[in-house]
Amino acid sequence: MSTYPTMEEINSIAEIIKSKTKHEPKFAMILGSGLGSLANEIEDADIIHYSELPGWPVSTIEGHSGQLVIGKLEGQPVMVMQGRAHFYEGYDMPRVGLPIRVMQTVGCDTLVVTNAAGAVHPDFEPGDLMLITDHINLVGMAGLNPLRGPNLKEFGPRFPDMSKVYDRDYGKIARQISDEFDLGMQEGVYVCLAGPSFETPADLRFLRNVGVDAVGMSTVPEAIVARHGGMRVLGISGISNKANLDGETETTHEEVLEAGNVLVPKLITLVRNFLRKI
Repeated sequence: MSTYPTMEEINSIAEIIKSKTKHEPKFAMILGSGLGSLANEIEDADIIHYSELPGWPVSTIEGHSGQLVIGKLEGQPVMVMQGRAHFYEGYDMPRVGLPIRVMQTVGCDTLVVTNAAGAVHPDFEPGDLMLITDHINLVGMAGLNPLRGPNLKEFGPRFPDMSKVYDRDYGKIARQISDEFDLGMQEGVYVCLAGPSFETPADLRFLRNVGVDAVGMSTVPEAIVARHGGMRVLGISGISNKANLDGETETTHEEVLEAGNVLVPKLITLVRNFLRKI
């Protein structure tokens, strides 16, 4: 299997998915750590395990179920990734982006991408939602861009613009929903680090100084591939732990999963109403 997904591979996986569902999804969603229970809201669902899709990166982390859930939510046809693979699990960046290519090929033109993120902004608290207004592709700046390798011109140009990765009209809708339902949604800049180790206090102070509000180990590669293929993107972080700028607290994956219990009801409200409004 090549590091770089080919059109033949992408089309083959898309055909397998089409053969296993009666739905024709237009909206794609990716659910991060501890947020997978949102998929339980999907009606008339068809479930496809990642292991049934040759070449699809399989999740190995607790809190990532590792399956596609395809059905209806608020009457809209959706394809939901219940869990994702990460670069730190050993996958090459283009392979991390493969699911987005398949979603595009199946017919999805909107991506709602979520994650569990650590607060860098000192005012953010566990349980907050954060609208992603922009990102810093720190891993990609070091050379590990998901678009590295042969350009798939069927999706987009060799040098795609990234000035508006996160759709501004979608952001306005998310803000309206937050105000209407008193979700208290924050907003800011997300940075993707390689992981799997959590950040040192010095890391966090550096990130804060360059304008970062939340930090995680996902989302950015997927958003880049989505924009390359012309998808509109809404990005939402679930703040799972407080900024540890002074080194006095310890960050664990267990607290990330626990925060999901608080975040999921807010996320369900946001996503359901987003689908109603668009």
